[in-house]
Amino acid sequence: MKSTHLSLIAGTVALAAITGFASLNVPEGPAAEETATASSLPVERSSLVCPAPSTSDLAETRYTSFTPPGQETGKGQDEDVKDTAELKPALPVLDDEAETDPEKAEKAEEAAKKARAKADRPVLAVKEPGRPVLAEANGSDAPALVGTATGTLAPGWAAQQTTKVTAGGARGLLGVSCTAPDTDFWFPGASTARSRQDYLHLTNPDAGAAVADIQLFGAKGAVTSEVGDGITVPARSSVALLLSTLTDESVNDLTAHVTTRSGRVGAVLLSADDGSGTDWLTAAADPSGTLVMPGIPADATSVQLVAFAPGENDADVKVQLMGKNTTFAPAGNDTLHIKSGMTATVDLKDITRGEPGSLRLTPVEKNRATPIVAALQVVRGTGAKQEYAYIPATGPVGARASVTDNRAEGSTLSLAAPGATATVKVTTSAGSEGGEAAVETYTVKAGTTMSVTPKPPAGFKGAYALTVETVSGGPVHASRALVLPEDGVQMFTVQTLPDDGGTVVVPSARQDLSVLDD
Repeated sequence: MKSTHLSLIAGTVALAAITGFASLNVPEGPAAEETATASSLPVERSSLVCPAPSTSDLAETRYTSFTPPGQETGKGQDEDVKDTAELKPALPVLDDEAETDPEKAEKAEEAAKKARAKADRPVLAVKEPGRPVLAEANGSDAPALVGTATGTLAPGWAAQQTTKVTAGGARGLLGVSCTAPDTDFWFPGASTARSRQDYLHLTNPDAGAAVADIQLFGAKGAVTSEVGDGITVPARSSVALLLSTLTDESVNDLTAHVTTRSGRVGAVLLSADDGSGTDWLTAAADPSGTLVMPGIPADATSVQLVAFAPGENDADVKVQLMGKNTTFAPAGNDTLHIKSGMTATVDLKDITRGEPGSLRLTPVEKNRATPIVAALQVVRGTGAKQEYAYIPATGPVGARASVTDNRAEGSTLSLAAPGATATVKVTTSAGSEGGEAAVETYTVKAGTTMSVTPKPPAGFKGAYALTVETVSGGPVHASRALVLPEDGVQMFTVQTLPDDGGTVVVPSARQDLSVLDD
C-alpha cells in the first residue's frame, strides 16, 4: 500500500492562483486537536479592471467602488497585509516603432512619464467596509482602470462604471460591473453586422504582457478570422478591438470566445446599434447544462435569446420564464435545439407581458445535460425611443454579492429562485456622502421572480450599494437594473450579481489529505 500526501503549502499556492492571494494559518496546540473540518477564510487580495468608458465627447461617467462589511472580514489574516482598495488609470498603449526624430522622441518620452505619474494616482480608494466611494469623469478621455484590494477591504470588493451619453450614435446608458481578470470568457450576443459597432475591451492588470486569442462562432459554425490570434495586451494597459475588423463576414448574431495563452485579462464587450442604443455585454457564466438569466423588465418590448454549445454534442433545452407567480414555457418556443459549435437565436418578443421575469434553460433530458452558454438582449421602448441592454447567464448569489452605484431613484433588484423557495437578506449600504445602512429580508417562492425597489438608506447622499446574502433555501440568481430616463427614452442597464468570491475554503490542520492506493 502506498500513501501520497498533498502538501498544505501546495494547496495554498493553488488557492492563491484562483483568488489572487490566500492565507493559510494552521492552528497550533490544543486548538489544532479540536479542528477537524475545513474552514472558510476571507481572501486577502482581489483584483478588478474596468474598460475605457466611451469614445464620445458627450459621455458622463461615474465610477463607484465598495467593500461590504462582515463579521468574518479580516479574521485569521496576516497582520502585515495593509487594508487598501484602489483603482488607478491604465497605462496608454504606446507605438512599438522607435521614434527617429530626436525632438519627437523627447516629447514622446515626456508624455510617457506623465502617463506613468497619472497611473500612480488612484481614481477611487475605498477607506472602510460598508461605505462606497465615487468619482466622475467626463468626455472621451475617461480612462480604463486597474486595481487591487488587500486586507480587510479585499473580501467582496466591487466596482461599477456607469456612463450616460445623451446624443449621437453611442446614445444610451452604459453600465458595467468591473471584472476580475481571468483566462477564459464567452460572449453570446456579439455581432459583426454593418449596423453594429462591437468593441472587445481587453485590460491587463499585471506587470507583464498578456497574449489573447479570439474566436467567433455564428449560426453556421466558426467564422473565418486571420487576425484574432496572438493579440498582445501590454502590462497595465487596455486595448479595444472592433470585431468587424477581425473577419470579412457580416454576421448578425455571434458568440465570441476569448482565451489567453499567457497572462490574464479582464474582458468585456461594448455593443452599439445604430438607432437602438448601446451597452456593455459582460461575459456569460461558464458552460453549464442549466442556466438562469435574471431580471427581464416588465415593460420589455423585445427579448432575444442567444445560445451556443461549445462541446462536441448538440444541446436540447427547455426554455422557461420564471414569472411573478409561476414558471411557464413561452408559446411556440418551449424548446431550443443548439447545434454543436454553432450559435442559435430565438426571438421571444414581449415575453414578460407586463410582469418582471427571468429566463431559465434546462436540459430536455435530465441525463443529457450538454453544457451551453447564453445571454439575452432586452429592448425597452420602440422606434427612436428604444434602448437595449444585455442579461448574460449568471451564477447564483451564493454566500454574498454586491452591486454599486444605486441612486435616489431608478434601481430595481430582481431575485429569481429556479429551484427551492429561498430567503435572502438585502442590505442597502450607507451612502457615499452620508446615511445609514438598512436591512430587509425577502422570501422568493420556488420557480418565480421577485422584483424589489430598494429604499435608499436614511440620510442618503451620493451613491449606495446593494448587498444580497442567501439566508436559507435554494439558490437565488439576481440582477440590478438601473434606469435613468432622458428625453422620453427609458435609458437602462442591467448588472448581474454572482457570488463575490470573498471567502475561500482551506483544509484544517487535522483534515486527512492523503490518497491511499493499493
